[in-house]
Amino acid sequence: MDKKHILVKIGKERFKDSKDSMVHLVENPEANELLNDLDNYPHAYVLACCMDRQTKAERAWMIPYRVKKAIGSFEMKDLALMTEKQYKKIFVDNNLHRFNDDMAYVFYKAVQRIHMDYYGDASKIWKGGPSSAEVVYRFLEFYGVGIKIATMATNILARQYRIPFSDYYSIDVSPDVHVKRVMKRMGLVEEDANNDKIIYKAREMNPEFPGIIDYSLWEIGRTWCKPKSPNCKECIVSSKCPFCKIIK
Repeated sequence: MDKKHILVKIGKERFKDSKDSMVHLVENPEANELLNDLDNYPHAYVLACCMDRQTKAERAWMIPYRVKKAIGSFEMKDLALMTEKQYKKIFVDNNLHRFNDDMAYVFYKAVQRIHMDYYGDASKIWKGGPSSAEVVYRFLEFYGVGIKIATMATNILARQYRIPFSDYYSIDVSPDVHVKRVMKRMGLVEEDANNDKIIYKAREMNPEFPGIIDYSLWEIGRTWCKPKSPNCKECIVSSKCPFCKIIK
């Protein structure tokens, strides 16, 4: 098995596994429970996705829980009554993000879109077995959300929450620092490859679900294939990685 197929194999094996009782997104158990409650608080997941940029993922994904603690509720009817000014005060007072004013506005706009377009039920974004392209597009409609966040959000729903879609063709990898580093070190793309090349390489590797390798790449990059002092000895793809062979 070559280096391309081992990543696809790992991704497919994990996708076949039954959904975990709890998807691990943050270390805080209460916050993680909120993000996992797609039945009662699907907007927590959507709002967290909207926050996940220009700061550490753990900090971004904690924001819905910290907003809940600040206002004493996370019901959509209460969130929708909050003004932009009130959200900015919560973000600034609690230092929720690197860019508190900007992200408070993103949070406010996202709440309003869920309230107005989805009648307060964010799960309408993915219910009913829509196509992957439709779900990605719905995330792209949120203010400030680009293709990287939209595909990440859709990918997590499909891969970890096991939300059924009619297809998975439009779920690409999200080329963050870990994904890019691992693909380059494994020789899947050249060292100066841009995000487009990384996305299209993943499409070539598994056209029916390109993003199936995303979590494996992220996990490898975060756990073993670190920028400095990579742990090639323990890495799950070291036998297929030319970088590991050089390090060893």
